[in-house]
Amino acid sequence: MGKSAPASIPPTDPDTGGGPAGSTEEGTAPDPDADPRTESADAGSPRAALELSGVTKHFPLRRRNTVALDGVDLTVEQGEFVSLLGPSGCGKSTVLRLLAGLEEPTTGRVRVHDRPPAALVNDHRLGIAFQQHALLPWASIADNVALPFRVAGRPVDRARVTELLRLTGLEEFAEARPRQLSGGMRQRAAIARALALNPEVLLLDEPFGSLDAVTRRRLNFELARIWSEQRITTLLVTHDVEEAVLLANRVVVLTGRPGRVRHVEHIDLPRPRGGRLTREPRFHEVVDRLTALLDGDLASRAGADEGATAQTGRRWLRRRGR
Repeated sequence: MGKSAPASIPPTDPDTGGGPAGSTEEGTAPDPDADPRTESADAGSPRAALELSGVTKHFPLRRRNTVALDGVDLTVEQGEFVSLLGPSGCGKSTVLRLLAGLEEPTTGRVRVHDRPPAALVNDHRLGIAFQQHALLPWASIADNVALPFRVAGRPVDRARVTELLRLTGLEEFAEARPRQLSGGMRQRAAIARALALNPEVLLLDEPFGSLDAVTRRRLNFELARIWSEQRITTLLVTHDVEEAVLLANRVVVLTGRPGRVRHVEHIDLPRPRGGRLTREPRFHEVVDRLTALLDGDLASRAGADEGATAQTGRRWLRRRGR
């Protein structure tokens, strides 16, 4: 199933963006960033592209199970960009792996466009980019971007490859090998590859996590521009609060393990989003609010861990005293 390419817009100036903005709680007015193409003709509301309902995920660990996710309900509308934010080990990547069909829930339901994820994987309708770019070192950048066509058994659409190289600013490096590119350029190539087959959904698992702060910031602006052109349903897993706020229509905050949805923040910052916007007070109000949520959760976990350690120590001393 193909889709027509949306009209291109000029690349986002990294120093533009600016105007009044703020965040709202769930259940307020519709997001002004919503793509009108995603609205149904009769109901006037977008349909769900990604859905987790009552999802719990256990992983076996020695003699007991580790609960990674506990009763997670999450919906991402078609054409929406959602950031999944939380501390390390809270199950963010597990959510993405469930949606990618790489894991099955212990309980609950996972759907992508109301179908099991495996169905879209088999149809090559999911685009995925991980923290490690996984480019083929012996292949050119153009051939790496074209790889999904070959995996799907389809003729390579060279026009599409050229379009994606332009979109990600890699046209001049089409024949280069990955080792000849910087880390940021390799990650851009990985995102171009994820978009090759016009996927219905883009899943991003900390794609810029291994990059330095300056490069990461620049690529965040690039990703915001790419999303503005493509308007593809996107779920980004990140532990970087500023990155989450800059890119998303909504930020979903998970608690520490086991992961539960603790808070949903609607982001009303105007688009296009650039460097100037990140210096505005309202941007930092949202960042500070979400950071405080994460800090409070980490403090609670530290207190619980300290209590558990003390209890274990008392048990050990009692055994020694016998």
